[in-house]
Amino acid sequence: MSGALWAKVADLPLEIEDYTLERLEKDVSSDFTRVSTVIRLHGGDGHEGLGEDVSYDPEDQLALQGAGPVQPLAGSWTLESFCDHLATLDLWPEPARHDASVLYRVWAYESAALDLALRQAGIGLQQALGREARPLTFVVSLRLGEPATLAPLRARLDPYPTTRFKLDPTASWDDALVAQLVETGAVDTVDLKGLYVGSVVDNAADPVLYRRVAEGFPDAWIEDPALTPDTEPVLAPHHDRITWDANIHSVDDIVGLPFPPKMVNVKPSRLGGLRPLFAAYEHCEEHGIRMYGGGQFELGVGRGHIQYLAAVFHPDGPNDVAPSDYNLVHPPSGLPESPLPVTASATGFRWG
Repeated sequence: MSGALWAKVADLPLEIEDYTLERLEKDVSSDFTRVSTVIRLHGGDGHEGLGEDVSYDPEDQLALQGAGPVQPLAGSWTLESFCDHLATLDLWPEPARHDASVLYRVWAYESAALDLALRQAGIGLQQALGREARPLTFVVSLRLGEPATLAPLRARLDPYPTTRFKLDPTASWDDALVAQLVETGAVDTVDLKGLYVGSVVDNAADPVLYRRVAEGFPDAWIEDPALTPDTEPVLAPHHDRITWDANIHSVDDIVGLPFPPKMVNVKPSRLGGLRPLFAAYEHCEEHGIRMYGGGQFELGVGRGHIQYLAAVFHPDGPNDVAPSDYNLVHPPSGLPESPLPVTASATGFRWG
């Protein structure tokens, strides 16, 4: 693997004077209150770089915010030396409650550093990478309640009739609901959530449900099934439509999938840093693997980061990067519709 993408930004100078933390909080559509933390790196030259910690456990966010800006980040760096330094630090005032959160926090600091370094250099991400962002296709990720009904989808599709969806099937989905959903013609992806353990979205490997959605949505992508002796025969005819998300943290994870994928979800926060993220982009491009992006209910600048990257690397995929207000319990009127126009800032790593 070439590492050419990382080489384009690794030597960017980076001056950090200090940093601050900002709490964000909002009730979102998956029946929980989302809390995140904005990392704000101050350059001492009027520039600042922003990143967002999307660790899911509110207690993890509280511990980070309560400890304050205690990390030794001030100094003169290159982007590469800063990322190397960050890897030596304990970024957790208390142990992380979920393993994946460790990667999410690294992404928060590294994305903020990239933003600041680009701003101090007076260039934007497109210019630095030598790539052009294009209008961004997105889907809205949604659960349909328990028992599942069409109502959450209709609340978004009726005011925004061109909206496409990524839906989370659950055991309460029946043939009648599937038929109603198919009739909308608006479902691009069904996310089986079969790889999560100990989370609020765990979904058992149910061969009846898998068959219902695989056969009911013959043109949809099927994300994150749990492959078991009972589900593998059901999904065998549909391998070309199976995509992966929760188990993708590195190129090695892509290489180690049960069969070569046609598509994977390259989620920046889940890759955990700029180098592994760029390596994943390069690997997929070199091996003809299509990509799409995914979100983590970002409340602030983190949403713009994933939209920007998706617009540069996979603008035409079923990107789960809809504007955050689509995730609200009652989405407001006047939301931007897909595809999003390019709104990249002239400098830095900002979108919108």
